[in-house]
Amino acid sequence: MNTSELTSEASHPPVDAAQKAMGAESLAPQQTRIMGRGSYFLAWFGGCVSIGTFAMGSSVVGTLNLLQATLAIAIGCFVIGVALAINGAAGYKYGIPFMVQARSAFGFTGTRIPGLVRAVPAVVWYGFQSWIGAGALNMVSATLFGFDNLIFFFIAFQFLQIALSVTGFQGIKWLENIGSAFILCSLTYMFYATVQRYGDELSASLFTMEGSWGMPFWGATMLFLGIYSTMMLNVSDYSREHKKGTGGGLLTTIYAMSILPCTLFMGLIGYMVSEATGTADPIQVFANAVDNTPLLMTTLLFIAFAQVTTNVLNNVVPPTYVLMDVFKMRFPTASILVGLLAFATFPWKLVQPESAAGLQLFVQTYSAFLGPIFAILVVDYYLIRRRTLDLDKLYDPQGPYKGVNLAAVIAMAVGIVAALMFSAVSWYASLIPAGGVYYLLMARWSVCQRFTQ
Repeated sequence: MNTSELTSEASHPPVDAAQKAMGAESLAPQQTRIMGRGSYFLAWFGGCVSIGTFAMGSSVVGTLNLLQATLAIAIGCFVIGVALAINGAAGYKYGIPFMVQARSAFGFTGTRIPGLVRAVPAVVWYGFQSWIGAGALNMVSATLFGFDNLIFFFIAFQFLQIALSVTGFQGIKWLENIGSAFILCSLTYMFYATVQRYGDELSASLFTMEGSWGMPFWGATMLFLGIYSTMMLNVSDYSREHKKGTGGGLLTTIYAMSILPCTLFMGLIGYMVSEATGTADPIQVFANAVDNTPLLMTTLLFIAFAQVTTNVLNNVVPPTYVLMDVFKMRFPTASILVGLLAFATFPWKLVQPESAAGLQLFVQTYSAFLGPIFAILVVDYYLIRRRTLDLDKLYDPQGPYKGVNLAAVIAMAVGIVAALMFSAVSWYASLIPAGGVYYLLMARWSVCQRFTQ
């Protein structure tokens, strides 16, 4: 699609949501918005049941007591809500995706840098959560039918998710909305079963240990925040689908309150069960926590279903849009390729008990790259562009955003260094250095100096 086509599409009035075909996603300004407030809330609710949250809960055992762990999760979710509302404002207002939004800060060519940084963690989490879901299905099959073949279920499960992914946001909307009720009921039951099963062991230690209110506590808030720090970058990919008329305060509430329940349940379940049993594999944890076979089957099917709702929203769309931008692919083709790439992440290594610490390090490390990009995007939109974007220029590869914005690259490097120096709170530590350097460079340099080919 050339620039004139994009401009023409942007000038069309909104059409009825039913006219948006399955998988008909593009990088052009979004005119057909298919999610109201309720639907948007349920999409985020269903899309944020990350088994990775379970691992993050396991990783703070011995460092925080139960109250501190609960507050760390709540604070992390509140920060997430604010960050999503702030950075999603451009996509919500103009209907543009992340890869287009980033052009004003990084340039057409430079946008590949934040695109790659966003895509890699998504593909890794895609593979990790697919393996977890396949493991749950395999246990159901082995228990009920005696068929035990994890590799078979992993391959089949992955191809099922690929088939769902190619439907685009029309399919995502209905999958997330319908699945939210099942997710909430299942999570409530799983939390209750965990407390009932391990209540005696938990009361002796989790309430009495002193824990820490210092750096370990704030590091824990970043761990739970870090799981969603990827979505803070590309939130415009989703906000462009939300119908207009929702203010910033309400949007913040929608984001924070949709993410909090699932994150709180999963994080505390991981925390409590790991403290009581020393087990970090979620499949084994829930197999041990539930005595009744039908309820166990329900729990395992929930785990599998939750991976689907999370992957198709949070781990397929971002790298798919990156491939569409860089390689000019169509949405269905790009989403299929993303699903195939997830096979190469070796997720069976990430779910090992000894991998909990490694997964924590992975979150801390990629958060060091994500924080600076987030700061740059926010400063660019609010302070440099004053919340006013020229869509014609954003879609003109030969226009003023041609090439790479050196100011963004330098600021990102400064932010990464600051983040790595304070790895426990890497996302927090990177914001002011990256945003401050970017603002100063943009204020001092002329346009011709900033962007290079």
